[in-house]
Amino acid sequence: MAPSGHAPVTLEGDLVTPQGCLQGRLEIEHGRIVALAGEPIDPARAGEGGRPILLPGFVDTHVHGGGGRDTMEGGDAIQAIARRHARHGTTALLATTMTAPVEQIEQALRAIGPVCRERGTQAARVVGVHLEGPYINPDRLGAQPAHAALATLGEVLRLHALAPIKVLTLAPEVPGHLALIGPLREAGIRVQVGHSNGSYDDGVAALRAGAAGFTHLFNAMSALHHREPGMVGAALAHAQHAELIPDLLHVHAGAIRAALRCIPGLFCVTDSTAAAGMPDGEYRLGEHRVQKCLGGVRLPDGTLAGSALTMDRALRNLVQRLGLPLHEAARRVSTVAAQYLGLADRGRLAPGAWADVVVMDAGLQLRRVFVEGEEIDVVADA
Repeated sequence: MAPSGHAPVTLEGDLVTPQGCLQGRLEIEHGRIVALAGEPIDPARAGEGGRPILLPGFVDTHVHGGGGRDTMEGGDAIQAIARRHARHGTTALLATTMTAPVEQIEQALRAIGPVCRERGTQAARVVGVHLEGPYINPDRLGAQPAHAALATLGEVLRLHALAPIKVLTLAPEVPGHLALIGPLREAGIRVQVGHSNGSYDDGVAALRAGAAGFTHLFNAMSALHHREPGMVGAALAHAQHAELIPDLLHVHAGAIRAALRCIPGLFCVTDSTAAAGMPDGEYRLGEHRVQKCLGGVRLPDGTLAGSALTMDRALRNLVQRLGLPLHEAARRVSTVAAQYLGLADRGRLAPGAWADVVVMDAGLQLRRVFVEGEEIDVVADA
């Protein structure tokens, strides 16, 4: 176990809690929140007079890389990625794979497994794996390499034994996939519909079979048309949960607003690549080489290929570009995803929860980050 903060720490400021905003203080001991107290304030007044804003640490269920490293590298890449994202306020994440031959996925999971069991210093907690591929539709690869494959329960459970798969992206219209959703759910794996060319009816059938949500809503799935609603229509009409990438490149602000009105448990992810937290240039994404330029990450043909987004930027986009109230934006980058993953002691500022805390100023710039009580060296991102 990585060193947690054992010395008592008291943080004062405006606290964003599940019950609303409080002006007061929060106390940390042995890596946990042991007490908080304060007077209720209007969330719109958070940060007034230079008071720090305390939010629950960000929870990201879709992380391919960061700091120049890619999850498919194996080795020490996962620790490096977890450290980079912690410096931007992410306190818990799912290491996310790319579509690849199964031998390469196994290699990546062998490296991820030990990191899930023991958090490194100055790093976010890696709570498991998001297996994004290879069980996708080859006609909806997006930026995934062309190694789509049919899923079998035995193969998934063998991978699950190497590192805990918390989320699995699957195209339900592929023959045999719909029948796997129930057994995967029973194994504790949340199935998300994604990289799918299925119809509206395919999406509804997947939800009825036990699918938990949708992977990067709107992207790499059949689109909404008023006579052919597609996977997007199934999600907007019926889903309780879905991921969304709020970099304002993957999804237009108007579509984000529509999704927020339709899907109660919509939560934000970065879909970040090795380019996250790095300057413009060329980076790895699975077997691809991608280019970061003008805030986006693309394949040579111009296809968006993951993102360079970090969760502190995601929060600012929600508040400053989309106009969400701060406490609502905090739910979408933290609390909802933690609840979705069944992490009752993360994603909230409450007694007994892990001391995963982000401290920001009134401009929502990072000032301090704590992961399980350990203070992290932060990165200011203008």
